[in-house]
Amino acid sequence: MQSPFRKTAPKARQIPHILTHGDDSRLDPYYWLNERDHPDVIEYLNEENEYAGQYFEHFKDQEESIYKEICGRIPPSDESAPYFENDFWYLRKFEPNKEYPYYFRYFKTLENEPSLILDANKLASGHEYFHLGNMKISPDNRYLAVCIDTRSRRIYSIQIKDLLTGEWLPERISNAGTSLEWSSCSKYLFYTTKDETLRENKVLRHRLSTPTTEDEMIFEESDKAFYVHLRKTKSKKYILIESESSLESEMRYFESTDEEIKPNLFQARRDEVEYQADHKPGGWVIRTNQCGPNFSLMYCPEELTSSDHWRELIAHKSDTLIEDFEIFDSAVSICERSGGNVRIKVLPDTGSSYYIPFGEDVYAAGFYYNALLDSNDLYISFSSPKTPATVFKYNLNNHITELFWQQKIHGGFDSDSYLTERTEAMASDGTLIPISLVYKANLNRKESHPLLLYGYGSYGISVDPTFSLSRISLLDRGFIFAIAHIRGGQELGRNWYETGKFLHKKNTFTDFISCAEFLIKEGYTTNKKLFAYGGSAGGMLMGAIMNLRPELWKGVIAVVPFVDVLTTMLDESIPLTTGEYEEWGNPNDPAYYDYMKSYSPYDNIEAKEYPNIYIRTGYHDSQVQYWEPAKWTAKLRQNQMGDQIILFQCDMDTGHGGSSGRFKQYREIAKDYTFLLSLLD
Repeated sequence: MQSPFRKTAPKARQIPHILTHGDDSRLDPYYWLNERDHPDVIEYLNEENEYAGQYFEHFKDQEESIYKEICGRIPPSDESAPYFENDFWYLRKFEPNKEYPYYFRYFKTLENEPSLILDANKLASGHEYFHLGNMKISPDNRYLAVCIDTRSRRIYSIQIKDLLTGEWLPERISNAGTSLEWSSCSKYLFYTTKDETLRENKVLRHRLSTPTTEDEMIFEESDKAFYVHLRKTKSKKYILIESESSLESEMRYFESTDEEIKPNLFQARRDEVEYQADHKPGGWVIRTNQCGPNFSLMYCPEELTSSDHWRELIAHKSDTLIEDFEIFDSAVSICERSGGNVRIKVLPDTGSSYYIPFGEDVYAAGFYYNALLDSNDLYISFSSPKTPATVFKYNLNNHITELFWQQKIHGGFDSDSYLTERTEAMASDGTLIPISLVYKANLNRKESHPLLLYGYGSYGISVDPTFSLSRISLLDRGFIFAIAHIRGGQELGRNWYETGKFLHKKNTFTDFISCAEFLIKEGYTTNKKLFAYGGSAGGMLMGAIMNLRPELWKGVIAVVPFVDVLTTMLDESIPLTTGEYEEWGNPNDPAYYDYMKSYSPYDNIEAKEYPNIYIRTGYHDSQVQYWEPAKWTAKLRQNQMGDQIILFQCDMDTGHGGSSGRFKQYREIAKDYTFLLSLLD
C-alpha cells in the first residue's frame, strides 16, 4: 500500500566546512549539526521529526494495530527464569500495565514466600527513560547495590538499599559504569567510573555509610584502548579487575576478604593475546588465544599464574571456536562454535567428553546463570526463530535434560506454524556465507515474498538466530526474515572476524550484497520486495550497501547508524573513538585513512537513485552521536535522484538502546514494520 505522502522534506542549510587531514581535504556542508543543543540544530531535528510523523500519520491505524498485536502476546503477569545464589532464588515479575519489573527473592526454595527487593517502576517514575544497568546483593544478603541510568547516555549512578530496613542509604555514586562487586565482609562495594570519553577506566572502593569523596581508588587503566570491569570468581575467593581492548586483555586479582588491597597481576598483557580466567579451589581455568586464534582452554596452579605455568586442557582447533566456559567441582563445560553452530560440550574430571544435543538445526544457545561450583546442574539458555526463549537444566551426573523455564506467549504460540532453514550464498571471492531464515510453514515457496534481511558483521559479534516476540507480526503478514552471517562476525571462528575488519572491512558489505543476490536468484524474493535492516555498526553496513547497490533494495531501515566513519575516527574526544582503532584501524595511518574514506557511507554518497530509507536515532546516544544520522539524512536528500522517501526521526529522550520499558520499546518496532508494509504495492 503505497503512501500518498508527498510533503516537502526538510532541507538542512549548507555551511561550507573543510576537514583537512594531511594532504587530504573533505567538504562537509552539514558539519554545523555537530553543535549539540544549538537552537538551529534542535529546530532542524524537530522539523525532521515532524516530517516523519506526518508520513506515519497516514498509517497510524496499522501502526497501532501492530503495536497492540505485539503487546497482546505479552502475558499481563509474567516472570523471568529464576536463578539461585547464596541461599536465595531470584527472579523478576511483571504486573499488568507496568513498564518495569519487580525483583523478588525466595529463601532456599521457590515454594517459600517471596520478598520484594526492588520496584523498578518506582525508580523509573518521573523519567522518560530508565535503565537498570546492574544489581548486586552483598554476601550477607542485606544490601542491594544498583546502577541506574535515566538519560540513556550510559552514565550510571549507584544507589544502595538496606534490605533489612527497606531504606536507601544516603550516599549516591555518580559517573559510574555497570561493574559492581562486594567484599566478602559486605562492608565495601567496588565499582568502576568513566573518563571524559565514557571509557570505564578506574576501580574504586566505597565503604558503606561514608561520604563518596572518601572512596579509595584501587586501579586506573591509562591506556585509552582498554576498558576496565570487575568480576568475582565462581569460588567467591577473588575479585578480578579485567582490562580489555578488542585485541588484548590483562587481569589483576585480589582476595575478596582483603582489607588492604594490592591487586596481583595474573599475566602481563601481550600483543594480540586475550585471556579470561576463573578460579576453583587449587587453581585457575583460562580461556586464551595464545596458542591459536580460536582459543584453547588452559589450567594453572593457584599461585603460579603466569603463562609459563599454563597447561593445556583443550587444544586449539582451526575449525572450532571456544566462546565461553563454566567450571564445576567435577567438570568443565565449554560453549563452542563449529560450522556456524553453537555446541555445549562437557568435560568431566573422569571419563570422556561429550556434547549435549538440542534437536534443532537453526538455533542459539549458551550458558544461563550457573553460580554454584558444587552443583551437578548446568543451566543452558536456548531459543530459535520458532522456539521462545528457554532454559534447560542438564544434570551432569545422570545426563538428564529438563525444561526449567520457557517464555510464555499470551494467547498461545504454535511453533509448528513456522519453518526455519539454513542455506549459503557464495561471496564474490568464493567464500560461502551462511544465511538463517524463518517464515510461515504455509508460505508458497514457488512464489517470491517480501523479505527482511538483517546484518551486523562487526566486533566479532555472532548474530545467532533467536526468537523474537515482535517478529511474529511480520512473519504472519507474509514476510520472510533472514540473517546474513557475514564476515566481521565470529559465526565461523576467529578468521571470520579477522577477514571482516581493518583493511578487509569491505568483505562485510559485499557478503551482505551476495546474500541479497542469492535470495533473489533462488526465488525467495525480488528487489521490489527486498528490505534491509541494521543498527549501529550494522547501520554502517546499511549505508555502504546503499552506496554500492542502491537498486537491490525496496527499503532500508538504519537504526543509530555509524555512518560518518572517517570524521568520527579522527576525533579522539568522542566516546569510544580510540578504543575503536582495533576494529577499524587508526586513520592517522595513511593506509587506514584512505581505506576508511573509500567505504565511509557519508563520504561516498553520490547523486543516484537511493531506495526508500527510514533512519532513527536517539539524541543522547553516547556511542553513535545523533549528528551522524542527521548529517547523513541531509546529504542523502541532497543527492537523491529518485522520488523514494527518506525519513529521519531523532528521539529526544533516548540514546543508543532506544526506548526503555516493557511495552514502550515495541512502539519503535511497530513503526519499523509499518514503514516496511507501507512500501508494498
